[in-house]
Amino acid sequence: MQYPETELVLNKNGEVYHLGLSPENVSDKVILVGDQDRVSLVASFFDNVEHASQHREFVSKTGTYKGKRITALSTGIGTDNIDITINELGALFNIDLNSRSDKETKTSLDIVRIGTCGILQPQIPIHSFILSSFAYGLDNVAHFYEIEQSKEEIELNESISSHLNLPEGINTYTVSASHRLLTALESKKTVKGITVTSSGFYGPQGRQLRLKTKAEKLNDELTSFQHDLGQIINFEMESSALFALGKALGHECATICLGIANRPAKDFSKDYSKDMLGLIEYVLDRI
Repeated sequence: MQYPETELVLNKNGEVYHLGLSPENVSDKVILVGDQDRVSLVASFFDNVEHASQHREFVSKTGTYKGKRITALSTGIGTDNIDITINELGALFNIDLNSRSDKETKTSLDIVRIGTCGILQPQIPIHSFILSSFAYGLDNVAHFYEIEQSKEEIELNESISSHLNLPEGINTYTVSASHRLLTALESKKTVKGITVTSSGFYGPQGRQLRLKTKAEKLNDELTSFQHDLGQIINFEMESSALFALGKALGHECATICLGIANRPAKDFSKDYSKDMLGLIEYVLDRI
């Protein structure tokens, strides 16, 4: 199959359209961050930086950390941007951009998202390292793709959804993180559990300013959920699409976040900059 220009969109330099990157600019070990400024924080640990670029919200730096070649890439906020990021990263490695056809030999990437999140269990202190075992998606990105799901993922999704009173018309999905990356990232410093990926920051996460949310009791319902596979421990906005699309394309994906707000306790971090640097170094040492 040869991908037409309208499907595989490249810029005038032959780079993938949104990320503004060529295959030689990217490592098969990728750290995704939402915040553009966090790319420089990750790269501050590198021994060297061989490539740096920015196109729109997609800032990237590739360099070496203790002999490992790593790319740090910002995605902006939301699963819509993850859709762009994962598809274009996959194209850089597994599509010949000159012939516009699939490569015979496929490359699997290690992709770890480092972010911030809201905590949903009152006993978990802010600044904890929150490791996502599963992502429960309140977004709709994965529903646009043919993605096979395991029996475990399907049953967990049904169990969570039956526990919640979601607004009418919300279709959910649940996807597991990479077992190998979970094993590498888990330690006594981490709290592991199920992550909820929301389609927004305010109403979809039970917040109300001037508009009343239909999900006013959502947080209490999420906090009270119990399952053999774990509790729901945090809210964020990217992991469901990352896990679903990444797994379907043959990549290993994981998310670890710094908890900066405890929603049940109504506790918000005054300054988490030092703890974020600690989390970045923690991840760099383990991927």
